[in-house]
Amino acid sequence: MSPVTDLAAVEARLQAVVDRYRPDLVDGTIYGIPSLCWPGAKGHDYFVALKRGKKHVGLYLIIADRYPDDLATASPALLARRSGRATFAFPALDDELATDLEALLDRLFLRYRAEHE
Repeated sequence: MSPVTDLAAVEARLQAVVDRYRPDLVDGTIYGIPSLCWPGAKGHDYFVALKRGKKHVGLYLIIADRYPDDLATASPALLARRSGRATFAFPALDDELATDLEALLDRLFLRYRAEHE
């Protein structure tokens, strides 16, 4: 399948990936950006946040910075999307990259859950 390049479609696809964690998490915000976090979490203790910009969809994943060993197992293509300490920029999203992202999020969610249980 060719990569999704329309930003609305990229955002929808990323939202579907993120929504897999919704049963355990609650809606929140970080700097006005919609996020998912553990019930009762405050401030920067969110799991993931998404924001569509003009040229890409930003996925904010500050927990990745806390677990560099999990991040290091991500594919080079996914790591190339990392544009800051907690930010991944997606101007497009293909199936392989989406699968890599899901695997990283699954690993990090296990860590996030363990921090809160």
